[in-house]
Amino acid sequence: MMKLTVDLGADSYPIYIENHILDHALSYIREVFSGKRIMIISDDHVFPLYGKKLVEQLEEAYECHHLVLPHGEATKNFQSLPKIYSALLEAGMTRSDLMIALGGGVTGDLAGFAASSYLRGIRLIQIPTSLLAQVDSSVGGKVAVDLPQGKNLVGAFFQPSLVLIDPAVLHTLDPRFVSDGMGEVIKYGCIKDISLFELLESRASFQDLKADLPSVIHRCVDIKRRVVETDPFDTGERMLLNFGHTLAHAIEQYYHYGRESHGEAVSIGMYQICLLAEEQGLTVSGTAQRIKRVLDIYGLPHTCGIPLRELTEAMGRDKKNLNNKQNLILLKEIGDSYIYAGSADFFRKDATV
Repeated sequence: MMKLTVDLGADSYPIYIENHILDHALSYIREVFSGKRIMIISDDHVFPLYGKKLVEQLEEAYECHHLVLPHGEATKNFQSLPKIYSALLEAGMTRSDLMIALGGGVTGDLAGFAASSYLRGIRLIQIPTSLLAQVDSSVGGKVAVDLPQGKNLVGAFFQPSLVLIDPAVLHTLDPRFVSDGMGEVIKYGCIKDISLFELLESRASFQDLKADLPSVIHRCVDIKRRVVETDPFDTGERMLLNFGHTLAHAIEQYYHYGRESHGEAVSIGMYQICLLAEEQGLTVSGTAQRIKRVLDIYGLPHTCGIPLRELTEAMGRDKKNLNNKQNLILLKEIGDSYIYAGSADFFRKDATV
């Protein structure tokens, strides 16, 4: 078992990473929660696999309730929030009770936002069941819902009390969503860890990486932990975690969250922004091609065929933009990232992503 601690003073919390940790989740939850009621928020893919087992454990010590929502990004909107609030009220949930987000990034973001706002905040535990959520979205306290105009435009910073990561649950994932998570894993190698990137380069496929998966997840989470401790509110170094995301969020919105998954869009964004940066002498030549080779290994795309001019409006609403500057995350080279205060002129209007 591997343990990390996000050190944020009064908002500090532990992260445990272990195969089959879900089988004894109750013992970890008891360490951080001594209240009466728990509400599990999950989706219709994840709950049938893991929810009932979790409920059976928790009912040994708590009054346990659950709400199962439809899976997919389309659920992460304001229309889902009244359903969650109503379920919490019907269960008699108070500020001394606990919510558990059991699922992927959509569930974690949506349940987290509901937890941050219900009665001005109740405690939250994240149990991520997708690779993307395990290496990225379950850690750091960003919770949000989408608007028609863009992704994650309404949200909060709300740290969990505990994160439990069980790499063994990834064996039930659809192969597409394994690749989806690998987009974020590759991102971590690109921005902060060249040795992680080299490990990913050295494998022939995800199957070839499986034995290393717990340690790969640990390395990604440890990078995020260190960055979050330095910049909990995403105004400085933490923006580096959004490498590839300026284009990715615009791509996702362009197709109304119905075509590219988040990790696929991030993969396209990483490659394409490196191509543009190389053209302008801002990134070492050959970096984009090196990223493309790793994307190919893990079955990820690098193009989507959208004219760049059709994405610029969405990019103008990107949350990394501060003081009227479009803050872009670029690489000097693999493993070395930086914030570039650019403008819309960075993106060639005649290009196709």
